[in-house]
Amino acid sequence: MPAAAPATFRPSAAQWGLIFSNFLMWGGFFAVIPLVTVHFVGDLKWAAASVGLVLGVRQLMQQGLTVFGGAWADQIGPKPLILAGCLLRTLGFIWMGFAGSFGELMLASVVAGVGGGLFDAPKSAAIAAVTREADRMRMFSLISVSGNLGMVTGPLIGAAMIGLGFRTAAIAAGCVYLLAALVMALTLPALRPTGANKAKGFEGLAVAARDQRFRRFTLVLIGYFILSTQINVLITLKAIALAGKGATGPLYGLSAGLAVLLQYPLLQLVERHIRTRYALVGAVLLVSTALGLMAFAHTFPLLLACVALYSLGTMIVFPSQQTLTARFAPPELVGSYFGFSAISLGVGGAVGNVIGGALIDAGQRLGFEPLPWLTLFVVGLFTAAGLWWALKSLPKAARP
Repeated sequence: MPAAAPATFRPSAAQWGLIFSNFLMWGGFFAVIPLVTVHFVGDLKWAAASVGLVLGVRQLMQQGLTVFGGAWADQIGPKPLILAGCLLRTLGFIWMGFAGSFGELMLASVVAGVGGGLFDAPKSAAIAAVTREADRMRMFSLISVSGNLGMVTGPLIGAAMIGLGFRTAAIAAGCVYLLAALVMALTLPALRPTGANKAKGFEGLAVAARDQRFRRFTLVLIGYFILSTQINVLITLKAIALAGKGATGPLYGLSAGLAVLLQYPLLQLVERHIRTRYALVGAVLLVSTALGLMAFAHTFPLLLACVALYSLGTMIVFPSQQTLTARFAPPELVGSYFGFSAISLGVGGAVGNVIGGALIDAGQRLGFEPLPWLTLFVVGLFTAAGLWWALKSLPKAARP
């Protein structure tokens, strides 16, 4: 039966701090990272492969450390890790602005990646800790909206600042993370586990890995992240093929704009009428259906219509997945569970980037252009079925 209409959600000071700092983090990231390629490849004529390697190492460092960042949060609390991560990201971004060699840029990128790895899972753990279980889906939705606002405004600010030079843009983006650290220092309470509930070493990760139900959930979600990565791979390539390089602006603008405008009211509607696990399965089906329909989108407006459908699905997945992760976790191991859950994003994102291009090449060789889209549609069907199976095993007392 659908749940009764939830009470009005009024975020606390700590929750507003997390929302605003999340906006700053995403805005600062997208203000400078897209400019790295523009500056070092376009302006300084470095090899594109070398800059791609730098960005790839940053991503690898961040995703790899996220797994352990959650476990550390269970030992010392999330706040120190969030603050340390923001300060390291500040240092890394500013260092990028002064990098004059490949080695310097690589080191700066590693520092920035380590910073991200320190604050990613602890930030999710902090959100869960300061939010009542009944309000978590709405809180994670607001966090996602703030991140999308940052994704929209960050590139605009970066593009405006590039005229002042890449160094200025990098320093400004680094200072944004310094501001995020200040906001967290002032608004986030100390959330430190004590006594018998305090995790030791990486035992929290071991518990998460041994939790068969959560392990299934995490591994099945790899399929979804293969799909979600395609906004940066297959979908972007198709948009450029249909409407030229200028198509990326409307494409990303539509995706992020819809999330900003619709995500919170959509989640309120879903939360009122659909259980969280059903919402997650349905959203994955929506994303896979949208990708399948893109095989038949032979004009740019039709592709944008499919992207709108795709975006509606992704809006529901993130808060649902975060809410369910928090429900799986014992209260004293929330950070470890969020850290372990990063495996699905890391593996799925990496596979998605590789498989997207490979499917295009295979479709061209076989003379069957719909191959990538129909393959992803099937991946989505299997993922939805796998999630239904994984979530069905939850005991009745914890079943969303």
